[in-house]
This record gives sequence, C-alpha cells and structure tokens, in this order.
Amino acid sequence: MSMFDKLDEVVKRYEELTEKLADPTIYDRQKEFKQVSEERGNIEELVQCYQKYKKIKNDLDGAKEILETEKDADMREMAKEEVQEYESQIPTLEEELRILLLPKDPLDNKNCMVELRAGAGGDESSIFVADVWRMYKNYWATLGFKAELVSASESDSGYKEVILNVTGDKVYSVMKYESGVHRVQRVPETESQGRVHTSTITVAVMPEADDVEFELDMNDVRVDVYRSGGKGGQSVNTTDSAVRVTHLPTSTVVAIQDEKSQHKNKEKALKILKNRIFDKMVQEAHDEEAAKRKGLVGTGDRSERIRTYNFPQGRLTDHRIGLTLYSLDKIIEGDLAPVTDALIAHNQAQLLKGDED
Repeated sequence: MSMFDKLDEVVKRYEELTEKLADPTIYDRQKEFKQVSEERGNIEELVQCYQKYKKIKNDLDGAKEILETEKDADMREMAKEEVQEYESQIPTLEEELRILLLPKDPLDNKNCMVELRAGAGGDESSIFVADVWRMYKNYWATLGFKAELVSASESDSGYKEVILNVTGDKVYSVMKYESGVHRVQRVPETESQGRVHTSTITVAVMPEADDVEFELDMNDVRVDVYRSGGKGGQSVNTTDSAVRVTHLPTSTVVAIQDEKSQHKNKEKALKILKNRIFDKMVQEAHDEEAAKRKGLVGTGDRSERIRTYNFPQGRLTDHRIGLTLYSLDKIIEGDLAPVTDALIAHNQAQLLKGDED
C-alpha cells in the first residue's frame, strides 16, 4: 500500500469519527466519547497536513496549465514563479506526512508523574535533585505545563526524593525520554581543593494511569498506618497519619507522610502506586517494541545512565544518541528543548528507517 493510499484511509477514518462525535447521544457513553475523541485528535494534524498537501498539488497543476497555455508574458512569468514556489514546498510536506504516518505511542497524550531521587554522591546528589527539579519546572513553564508537588523528602542540603504530577498538552510525549540515571560532575562548594565530584540522581517518568486502561485491585494491596517522623508540625509522632501501601503481587511499596491527614496520605500513596504498577506494564511493552526496532531510545530502564551534566566544561552529553551541547548554563535553567527535540527527532528517524526496511 502506498503512502497516499494510507493517507486516504486515514481521511476516511477521520470523517467516520467526526460523524460519531456529531451524534449527541455519544456524550451519554463517556468511555466511547473519550476513545473517539482521542483517536480523532491523534490523526487531526495528519489530515490537516494532507489537505494542505493536496491543495498545493492542485495549485501546482493549475500554475503548470497556465504556463503551458497562456500567451501573455507577464502571466507566464507569474505562473513560473508559482510553480517554483509550490514545487519547493512539496518535498517538505511529503516528509512531514511520512513522520505523521508513523505509529503513534498511545500514551503520548497522557499527563505523567515524575519522580526525582538522589543516588550516589551524598549531599551533592540531593542538591542536584533540587537543580533538576528547577530545570524541569522552568522548562514546563515554557510549554504551558502545570506541575503539582505530590511528595517531597528533604535532606540537609536538598532533596532525597521529589514526586510531581505534571499536566498539559501531550506531556508524556515530551518527558518520556527523561527516565534513567542523570550524572553530574562539578566542584562542590565545600571542596577546598577544587576537585570535581561525580554524583547521580534517578529520574522516573510514568504515564498517568486512568481507570479505563488499568484499575488497581485493592485485594492485592496492603495498607499500613503509622506515626509520621522527621520534620513537621504538632501532628508528627502524635497521630497515625503516615501511610504505607504495598502491592503484594509485585512487592511495590509506597510510603507517604506529607499530609497531616491519613486519608490524604493514603490517596496520594495509592495514586503513586497505581502509576508505578501501570508504568511496569508500559516498560514491558516498550522493551518488546525496542527489541524489534533497534536504535529506539529507551523509556523504561531506570538503571541506564542516560545523561551527563559536566559543569567545569559547561557540557551536557546525552549518551543514548551521542548528543553533546556546550550550553549547560542555559539548559540547567530550563532551556531543555534542544535536548528533547533531538531525542524525538532521533526516534522518528529510527522509526522511518524501520518503515523503509
């Protein structure tokens, strides 16, 4: 089947979905409404691009006809310029159509949960958690994403762990390549000899699980309550407000004590647990796909060292795609787009290559 046969099929499907949404009774069937809306939204950009392509092709044919039949020199000159303009646009649009036809990750439209966790390196690691959190926060602001702090575990110098809910337009499609080990190399403020220290943090990006796709079976969950400890107000060590939930089949544990309310801590813990279980399912599916298509950037392995931030040299290196940028000062302040755009482009190139093989 040619690319244009596929495009015609997509347009036909788009018209079918538009017709379904025009039926007012679909709003009574929320599950169907959500699925139809999402499917239509996923192909809308492709349909619009194809419509633009077809219009330019028609305009090109019209300009060529004028060039062949028109006697007036001025009209012929104008038609010649139009032919050149339209012909220059067609290869770009065809490439765009090929990319838009690539199989979509069904999770790309989702919101996500982001977990930052200190790793090797002691205080420097905790400080870097705070740095990366600020980097992401500034980057999300440029994209119009909203971030809600779910939980934070402070250390003397920074954060042992930060968990965030991030919402916006296609959040997961942008953030999914951030999962893995981030390594920082710099001279700590406390280092009198000026020696460079290396430390690491782990970033986990998990797509938000909704009840349509995955429902957590509470029969598989054990809930324990206990006295909260550490920094806090009067409720610390006086009420059983802290909550620990354990998913028995996978031995996944989440403990939350941020809120004074046991109910709120339980609600947060269960949401984190649900996303972690769903994320494991997603990772397994992605690993299967990556095994078929070599060269795809991983989104699952949290133990993979994906990136190095070298402050003395002002250098950022993404090890998965061999990307090196000497603009670390801007990146760490939130100018992350050159990195995420390069990762997305690399994956698209690998998918296109696989499509041609």
